[in-house]
Amino acid sequence: MALVLVTGASGGLGHNAAAHLAGEGHDVVVHARNSDRLTDAEGAGSQGAGRWAGTVTGDLSRLDGIHDAARQASAFGRFDAVIHNAGTMHAPELITVNTIAPYVLTALMDKPARLIYLSSSMHRTGSTDLERLATGDASYSDTKLWVTALALACASRWEGTVSHAVDPGWVPTRMGGRSASDDLAAGHQTQAWLATHPGVAPATGGYWYHGRTQSPHPAAADEAFQARLIDALERHTGVPLA
Repeated sequence: MALVLVTGASGGLGHNAAAHLAGEGHDVVVHARNSDRLTDAEGAGSQGAGRWAGTVTGDLSRLDGIHDAARQASAFGRFDAVIHNAGTMHAPELITVNTIAPYVLTALMDKPARLIYLSSSMHRTGSTDLERLATGDASYSDTKLWVTALALACASRWEGTVSHAVDPGWVPTRMGGRSASDDLAAGHQTQAWLATHPGVAPATGGYWYHGRTQSPHPAAADEAFQARLIDALERHTGVPLA
């Protein structure tokens, strides 16, 4: 059985992925912004309660909250898989939650065997203008292009670590809204499968939608853009990627 961390797991896709994995017998550590949000996750009212192996809190819209979450998560040891699920569509938190938080958590924690980052089909209209990272003038699409590029960069740079980006679809969660037309049940299944299934191919990493690989925005797989992105993130956060 695997030890898995799921960020943004108080509800929606994160909670569904965590519950799915716990139901299969895996040891799941769930993250939420604060302890009040954890009470929304069934069985997670206190540390180690219910179905979870443990809990982590931290406001991923703040750099100090990201560092705090990384310290708490690291206390559990090396994870077999980390699902970077937390995300938002709302300014001014977009860049920090969607791109900086998964980057800093990845850089500060021990490398897991598998990394899974939540992307979106909207990443295909994202911009490669990384000045927007510094100025804070980025769209949701920009942040999802950047986190997709981060996922594929980790796949190519870190031997022994598999790293994937997943488009969960437009699903009717709190963020997606009631009018979302995609299948909520299918929304978490790919990332849960990628976190634990022994026969995932490609073995290094890819961009996925509902169990199948797709071609991402060309920049996401471009090593030159990946290098520029990581350099920009290192300068912006002061945290190097090993």
